[in-house]
Amino acid sequence: MNILLTGGAGYIGTVLAKNLYKSKNVDKVIIYDNMSRQNYNLFLGHFIENRENITFINGDILDLRKLGKLLKEVDVVYHLAARVSTPFASVDPHFHEQVNHWGTAELVSAVEESNVSKFIYTSSTSVYGASDDYVNEESSPNPKTFYGISKLRGEDHVRRLMKKMDAYILRCANVYGYSSSMRFDAVINRFMFDANFTNKISIHGNGKQFRAFIHVNLLVKVLMDMLEKEVPSGIYNVVDCNLQILDIVDVIKEIYPTLEFIFINQHLDLRQMKVEADSLLRKYIDYQNKETLKYELLYFKERFSF
Repeated sequence: MNILLTGGAGYIGTVLAKNLYKSKNVDKVIIYDNMSRQNYNLFLGHFIENRENITFINGDILDLRKLGKLLKEVDVVYHLAARVSTPFASVDPHFHEQVNHWGTAELVSAVEESNVSKFIYTSSTSVYGASDDYVNEESSPNPKTFYGISKLRGEDHVRRLMKKMDAYILRCANVYGYSSSMRFDAVINRFMFDANFTNKISIHGNGKQFRAFIHVNLLVKVLMDMLEKEVPSGIYNVVDCNLQILDIVDVIKEIYPTLEFIFINQHLDLRQMKVEADSLLRKYIDYQNKETLKYELLYFKERFSF
């Protein structure tokens, strides 16, 4: 099968691309990315023996004509391209709306005119907004940020495809862990960077707020399994665990014993989000994390140059 991977040079896309072109069931991987984050690590550091089965196209998600031409030879689309932000940040409304909403609309329109048989969209648990109680797929979305709003609007377009093909909306938790194309705006990744190079981290609020998380490798396993497993079209949360910020800090202190941390606006109870880890998707795909957070972060630490 031939795969189109939008956002393929990004944080998740880089890991997914490396797994896809090694798969025996994949004939060709087309990586589609506008390189807006100027992250070129996908193209460095490892050698691909069969270069014919992987192609890079520098293109924008809003370029309907270019997408339409590429989709003529595509069986499966992974739509990862997005303007991303931390869960409760509310900046750049124009860019979020343009890329996450209208970019998804353009891609869906192109897919509707193609022979694509499967469409996988990585949305976000940010569409639920904030809640002190656990939410699940039956909970009503109530986004609080421009990012969450734009991802939910993108979902509306993907829903149209569910009547025509296998189409999936995967609401992913906060992704963390090492990838050669790193994001350091996500909370755990940022903590690790600051701890390693400055020995000091900043905690916003009192640190008692919860977030839902999933390791990048575990998420990629789910995305790979979506190719082969029989999963009904629908909306699924992809969550591994819910962690309190202070619990994350405790683990990092085990790795960096002299770590210092300061609280910013400690008197504030910041918004939190807890998502049931027992997702509907687990009925079809087994994605248990077999590693401890400490093990994962030690591996992360080993990837730093110094």
